[in-house]
Amino acid sequence: MSEPKKSWFGRLKEGLTKSTQRITQSITGIFTKKKLDQKTLDELEDVLIQADLGVAVAGQLVANLKRTRFDKEVTDEEVRGAFADDIADILAPVAQSLAIDSAKKPHVVLVVGVNGSGKTTTIGKMARQFTEEGRKVMIAAGDTFRAAAVEQLRIWGDRSKVPVIARETGADAAGLAFEALKAAQDAQADVLLIDTAGRLQNKAGLMQELAKIVRVIRKLDESAPHSCLLVLDATVGQNAHSQVEVFREMVQVDGLVLTKLDGTAKGGVLVALAEKFKVPVVAIGVGEGIDDLRPFDARQFARGLMGLEAA
Repeated sequence: MSEPKKSWFGRLKEGLTKSTQRITQSITGIFTKKKLDQKTLDELEDVLIQADLGVAVAGQLVANLKRTRFDKEVTDEEVRGAFADDIADILAPVAQSLAIDSAKKPHVVLVVGVNGSGKTTTIGKMARQFTEEGRKVMIAAGDTFRAAAVEQLRIWGDRSKVPVIARETGADAAGLAFEALKAAQDAQADVLLIDTAGRLQNKAGLMQELAKIVRVIRKLDESAPHSCLLVLDATVGQNAHSQVEVFREMVQVDGLVLTKLDGTAKGGVLVALAEKFKVPVVAIGVGEGIDDLRPFDARQFARGLMGLEAA
């Protein structure tokens, strides 16, 4: 008999295991003494910083704990519960799913991020999910220098019966994006997902390429792109901050997707990014499967991160 399929929270919690263990074991280890004194608070702050939640968030969480529970007897579970509540409050404003404007034919989603961040896989999964919602989707394989990326998108396209517009390796990405948007308009598609290169070694060249893509597609639809998603690999931890800063210089990023949360102990970085940049987190990924990319839920994530059951 096959095992029953885990709930999304179950998969999320399992995916966050590395991050959770790092935090919960440290918190449990601190609570050999019962009363919450300043030394314990300082130790807790260090745990949160080491878990990539960032200095500002760590300070905020510990200050709240001090205000409500200082010199009182507390258990490690009460501390984790208090932290989870505060983290959920920080995350709630950025937990926004990607809204597709049905008045746009198509709604153009520009997807950016460094190579290896999970960008191409994210596009494939989103295409599949939109298709399952009954939307007509097309993909532009705009990372024209990486044959592997184009091939990967073709495989996802075949699986989901989604047309993939591609050209020969090294072709002009802006020209391809223009062609894809024209095809999507002619086909009355609901969504066009445009993959892009992510070679940060040559930032000036990449900047010019992304600016050219935006300029060229605006010849066909001056309001495009309607969404610009930055895909981040959670395993890079604090480096995610500089990636957000770099890509925001290039394009108007209005949504983040965090992938590979199952492969890292640095899942706390999502909280630090939310606090610092206030950019919506539209989806998170905790595995390779089609169902492992889901809209971001602040409370579920906060409780999963702190090793607690679903609220």
